[in-house]
Amino acid sequence: MDLNRRAYAVWVSEVMLQQTQVATVINYYTRWMQKWPTLQDLASASLEEVNQLWAGLGYYSRGRRLQEGARKVVEELGGHVPRTAETLQRLLPGVGRYTAGAIASIAFGQATGVVDGNVVRVLCRVRAIGADPSSTLVSQQLWSLAQQLVDPARPGDFNQAAMELGATVCTPQRPLCSQCPVQSLCRARQRVEREQLLASQSLPGSPDVEECAPNTGQCQLCAPPTEPWDQTLGVANFPRKASRRPPREECSAICVLEQPRARGGARILLVQRPNSGLLAGLWEFPSVTVEPSGQCQHKALLQELQSWAGPLPATRLQHLGQVVHTFSHIKLTYQVYGLALEGQTPVTTPSGARWLTREEFHTAAVSTAMKKVFRVYEGQQPGTCKSSKRSQVSIPASRKKPSPGQQILDSFFRPHIRSDASRLNGTAQ
Repeated sequence: MDLNRRAYAVWVSEVMLQQTQVATVINYYTRWMQKWPTLQDLASASLEEVNQLWAGLGYYSRGRRLQEGARKVVEELGGHVPRTAETLQRLLPGVGRYTAGAIASIAFGQATGVVDGNVVRVLCRVRAIGADPSSTLVSQQLWSLAQQLVDPARPGDFNQAAMELGATVCTPQRPLCSQCPVQSLCRARQRVEREQLLASQSLPGSPDVEECAPNTGQCQLCAPPTEPWDQTLGVANFPRKASRRPPREECSAICVLEQPRARGGARILLVQRPNSGLLAGLWEFPSVTVEPSGQCQHKALLQELQSWAGPLPATRLQHLGQVVHTFSHIKLTYQVYGLALEGQTPVTTPSGARWLTREEFHTAAVSTAMKKVFRVYEGQQPGTCKSSKRSQVSIPASRKKPSPGQQILDSFFRPHIRSDASRLNGTAQ
């Protein structure tokens, strides 16, 4: 077996599976490995190709860092992937402690433990750890437990089994405790049984303080007293949900600028994002950050469009609706505009911009958010399908054309309904 090729396959799968479900990853992984079966193939690819294949998978920096790592292996490490978790994490960009442990144990047989979200859940329940698993102390304890438990004879199989146990049996809600192979060792299960017994005898419950540093105050691995046991959750009382900051909210005005009568078919303008930051290197419709109040967004957007396409007719820039898309840390509201040039063709296209056909757009390196924006635009064009309900889009009521039957009903009820009632239907989910 070519260990470098095996390590590469594990590396790709583990990076794709970060923050993404297996069902979503399968097709992306298959297409990736067909296109770039070796590290050398990936190292020779362009970032544009990587972004194009990754489009829709989310967390786009993962694909870029994966290619950066492949190039480092090929150009600086002689094509050989580091063999240990420590060197993998130290030498390869984008490879953290978990990914390094997974590659080292699965591909190279190093007896090193791994801790991902599934393993966190399993270990917290087996050891009844109720403190915040994202805290430094608990995280260190979990990694220590994983290292103690890993099977030195088959570390890769053991680690994958632990992750699979959390994904299929010890699930976040409604875990299948009766099917769990370690239920006899599970302290969370023992706690459930004890609480049920106490409840049946109408006795007050008490925290489990076995091996919890007696006489030294509150155990740092136990749930705080402010979070009482919830009888309805059972073992799902563990682990404690980590507190998360809500994503910050931002607003952007964005425009689908189209040449309907361009030579060779209708074309739309896309511009490339910077090579760093959110959605680095991806293509998008021209946009500008605006205040949520919406003041001056029409003017600001028009100026942005003209910087790419030259003078444009301001009166044709029309607001079509909005799209709300949540990234990992940003909730971004796009105010969607459309503008058709009607035969006007820019003399030149500046660097960082492209005019694409609709077919080319759907295969380009664009984010899911841009596809949502484009569905709003398509929904306002004659002869095209309406926006998907899953896109979280809103279309102004003033732009909706009621059917003849609806007009009759509106006319019938008009004397009995306030004149502004139609605005209540101004949002389509």
